[in-house]
Amino acid sequence: MDEGPDWFQAALAVQPERGSVKVEGAAIETRAWGERGRPGLLLMHGAGAHADWWSFLAPLLAEDFRVAAFSWSGMGGSAWRERYSIDLFAREAFAVAEWAGLFEAGRPPVFAAHSFGGRIALRCAAGERGGELAAAVLIDTLINPPGRTFGGRPFDARNTRVYATEAEELGRFRLIPPQPAAEPALLAYVARGSVRAVDDPQQGKGWTWRFDPQLWNRLDDNPAADDLARPLCPVAAIRGARSALMAPEVTAFFTAQAPAGTPVVVVPEAHHHLMLDQPLALVAALRGLLAGWPAIPA
Repeated sequence: MDEGPDWFQAALAVQPERGSVKVEGAAIETRAWGERGRPGLLLMHGAGAHADWWSFLAPLLAEDFRVAAFSWSGMGGSAWRERYSIDLFAREAFAVAEWAGLFEAGRPPVFAAHSFGGRIALRCAAGERGGELAAAVLIDTLINPPGRTFGGRPFDARNTRVYATEAEELGRFRLIPPQPAAEPALLAYVARGSVRAVDDPQQGKGWTWRFDPQLWNRLDDNPAADDLARPLCPVAAIRGARSALMAPEVTAFFTAQAPAGTPVVVVPEAHHHLMLDQPLALVAALRGLLAGWPAIPA
């Protein structure tokens, strides 16, 4: 099996602090890297993913930041709920930031989030605690103009099958939307973190996905465009130049709706899942943005 490039192996050798925090009855799995007291950076994953989508990038960012990551309720190793909402996810984010000590640096933390996670980061920025953040960075997050819809869901209630072996299920792992994966070792790593063994009377015995297949049907949302128009902290976007989601009209709407001067950083050759096909370029984009963005407090 390909173990991946040297930088990837070195990053995974840096063991994070592992823990959990309970948010409104659900245990949320957490990770943290870097020294307390450094500027805080919270990394948030997309739909159907998990905290370890960041585990090979966080150590590179932890040279300058106190970095934390976690799995949303209903995903990864976090507990499932009867109902989900964007506001509840936002409260999970702030709870993890507090658990990791991201507010201890004497300056507000930054929340950076990929895909669906960016929708929640935007709610964090526009919600009642948005003024407590230095900034929110949306990484290839789809915010549709009025009248435009994206016709797919990252997972649904059909994803309940139990596979006989782990290898069989891993063979079914797919990125949504589909894209080339430049580094197979990174894709294999996040895939392994996406499955779990199961043995119970209802599901049977074998392997299944770690996310709640009912989450999408139990999610209460609110218009993302409204939050984009009135954040209480600076907002920026990073997108892949080859992203299947970030069509020109989507980026144009983001620029028009966001406050004047909102940065949009484009990562060349990157698709939607930037951390899998252009991981080091994504790190460079984040570090460059956070180092040179005048809107962030020094």
